[in-house]
Amino acid sequence: MNIIDTEAQFTSGVYAKQPIAFVRGLGATLWDADGVEYLDCSSGHGVANLGHAHPKVAASIFAQANQLITLFESFPNDKRAELMAKLTTLTPGLERVFFCNSGTESVEAAIKFARVSTGRSGIIAAMRCFHGRTMGALSATWNKRYREPFEPLVPGFSHVPYNNIEALEKAVTDETAAVILEALQGEGGVYPADPAYMQAALEICHKHGALLIIDEVQTGFGRTGKMFAYQHFGITPDLLCVAKSLAGGIPMGAVLIGESVKNLAPGTHGSTFGGNPLSCAAALTVLEVMEEENIPQQAAEKGAYLMEKLNAISSPLIREVRGMGLMIGIELKQKSTPYIKALQDKHIIALNAGLTVIRLLPPLVITYEQLDEVVAALAEVLQGEQLGDGD
Repeated sequence: MNIIDTEAQFTSGVYAKQPIAFVRGLGATLWDADGVEYLDCSSGHGVANLGHAHPKVAASIFAQANQLITLFESFPNDKRAELMAKLTTLTPGLERVFFCNSGTESVEAAIKFARVSTGRSGIIAAMRCFHGRTMGALSATWNKRYREPFEPLVPGFSHVPYNNIEALEKAVTDETAAVILEALQGEGGVYPADPAYMQAALEICHKHGALLIIDEVQTGFGRTGKMFAYQHFGITPDLLCVAKSLAGGIPMGAVLIGESVKNLAPGTHGSTFGGNPLSCAAALTVLEVMEEENIPQQAAEKGAYLMEKLNAISSPLIREVRGMGLMIGIELKQKSTPYIKALQDKHIIALNAGLTVIRLLPPLVITYEQLDEVVAALAEVLQGEQLGDGD
């Protein structure tokens, strides 16, 4: 079977397919069907924080699959109970957990929780934000390219400039249910929040009886140098959305819920697969490894190292390098797509973030030697011949 041709024949058409079929991974490395090795600086869009095929995670999945795979949350379970207790110890002030299967599902749940808690409908999000592709999460998302084909979207959503306290103060009213923010905007271009902005956002929300939702689907679980990015800012949100790397590659999302969130009664929301024992077992092992190997600290140190090396690249194409931990954006003075393709030709897998940003999201277990490979490839690509704008 030709993998690429078969997928091209049967795919839905909603993905821009790359001409590489990957069949194996280990750590920060991927291998294609011909055995060619690539360095993964995408982590499956931020999922593989512990790398691919982590042996402890794989072992826990195997063991749990032979015991109990699925169980609806109406019936308590040992792995789910243990994971609930563990997650809440990592997020003081957020004492309850709702489990789902993805980041967009966690955002949908948080929006519903905010509305039922406050009895209000208004949701304020930030320009350049990305919160997901289902109808509620899409209504919070800024990019018109994602939004316009599906309008009319859910009513009650509005957007304000990111990192602008004055604009947020004007927007939040006594009809606002919640403000939803990323602690570090990912898809929108890798823009970190100002600490003063995040602190003001919480104060403004609580002044008006609204809730603050922090979307850490991409930034959570060590990515920015702390277990969660909001912990850089000295705040605790009312609702925290997490997913992607939580279960090491097994689909899983969650909302961590503070005491200010009310009216969550049976039937308010639910998920058939949410909190299934298989995902919970994987997540427990992920969190255990992150603590044992001090993964957030590794991300902080490796991120500082990578930022220093990237800032030393002398290229007229580079406008700015920014980020936190191992979530880094290299903003170019022209479209990034041709340079991402050029990196791929050098066996480095990277992402875009908007039209002009190369986004690096390597596994947090990436080695310093591998980081040096990334920098060398970037330097060669960005110091060489200027490439066309691409698509």
